[in-house]
Amino acid sequence: MSETAPGRAPRMGARARGTLIVLCGAIFLEGIDVAMLNVALPTIRADLGLTTGELSGVVSAYVLGYAGFMLLGGRAADVFGKRRMFLTWLVVFLVFSGLGGLATEGWVLLAARFVTGVAAAFLTPAGLALVTASFPAGPLRTRALGFYAGTAAGGYSLGLVAGGLLTALGWRWVFFAPVVLSAAILLAAIPLVRETGQRQAVRGLDLAGAGSITAAMLLLAYGVVRLESPGEGTATTAALLVGGAAMVAVFVAVERRSHAPLVRLGLLRTPALVRTNTAALLFLGSFAGFQFLVTLYLQELRGWTPLQTALALLVVAIDTILAPTLTTRLVNRFGPVPVLLGGLASAVLAYALFLPVAPDWTYALMLPSFAALGLAFSLAYGPLTMAATDGVDEAEHGLAGGLLYTSMQFGTALGLSAATAVHVGATAAGATGIDALRAAMAVPLAGAALGLVVVAVGLRRRTAVTVTDPAAV
Repeated sequence: MSETAPGRAPRMGARARGTLIVLCGAIFLEGIDVAMLNVALPTIRADLGLTTGELSGVVSAYVLGYAGFMLLGGRAADVFGKRRMFLTWLVVFLVFSGLGGLATEGWVLLAARFVTGVAAAFLTPAGLALVTASFPAGPLRTRALGFYAGTAAGGYSLGLVAGGLLTALGWRWVFFAPVVLSAAILLAAIPLVRETGQRQAVRGLDLAGAGSITAAMLLLAYGVVRLESPGEGTATTAALLVGGAAMVAVFVAVERRSHAPLVRLGLLRTPALVRTNTAALLFLGSFAGFQFLVTLYLQELRGWTPLQTALALLVVAIDTILAPTLTTRLVNRFGPVPVLLGGLASAVLAYALFLPVAPDWTYALMLPSFAALGLAFSLAYGPLTMAATDGVDEAEHGLAGGLLYTSMQFGTALGLSAATAVHVGATAAGATGIDALRAAMAVPLAGAALGLVVVAVGLRRRTAVTVTDPAAV
């Protein structure tokens, strides 16, 4: 997959570049699909006559499918083959995106989004595992993951703008555009993407483990989504969260006794892996809350259109350029953890700068926050992806990817729910629109700051080990 000239760093061959483009296209598809839908939601509600609950369900259905089946999807890539899972679920993604575009009733749209989320849960970890397996560890893999991460984050940023443009043509194009893109990716993937590595030997499918963890993820994800409406069905929300926790306990008990566990529990006891996934949860959660609040500020308090809002946030997409260039060089020199620390520090700065927001702020006053957030994504998203599989056996890269994207999805749901709950609570307490917004802005700031502490503690411990015993690292 690479070409090496004497005295030079390894370079990607033509096939390797083609494979990377295909895999980057798939993660771009996942990001742009979510972002475009968020922009089109008001138009969808007006056309299909959806209630507020049904409209929220369009987003929640995807989250439930994605988070509920992500660990199973990651394990399936390791057991059944990364290429097979990638191609199969890309087809499912294509079909149900098209079904969403043809929907004339709310329940059809909800079902289509749920299955699309399930498809993404199998497709995404398989794609990451194919990237890490296709490029040897070192500068070449770092460069490939830099492009991959930049494309993933850029898909979400550019999706906001694309969603505004496509919604102007008709909201159904928000679903049909991913169909066209996924079809092109599929046609290119069939000849280019090869099965890499060896599958893990299967001594029987861990159906009990798969069922219990999927039930746990579904219950927890739904419980977290319900946190957006504090005071409404509190007992039901609590029961969902308690039930999810109970199913996690059942899953652990099943895995301890299984001869072919779905998830090797020893992997979950790796401190570096736990810190990476915790940082991913907090980083994506803080961004989700911030993006939601900024959208409220610009559209409801300032009267901006969805397209104007998307263009205002476009500067965040600077990570598409910086991630594969600046970030890869920094990682090669300092390692992923120090670069991740810089990204989280930039996120804290971005949210702190926006905290004193006023009703009459000019765009020039908002721009430093958006630029700092773009830098944060540039420095954090790629190193998170790299650290997620660092030190993990290649045969478990699909599972490691599943853990990472599960953390990201839960972080997104939790950050959005927490910001919404604080905003609703402040409004109910009599706060004005801008005061409620400022109160809720403390949520993304606290999340990013906590993530910074988690990574800083891990870096300090790693440095201490290096000084004491360099061989231990």
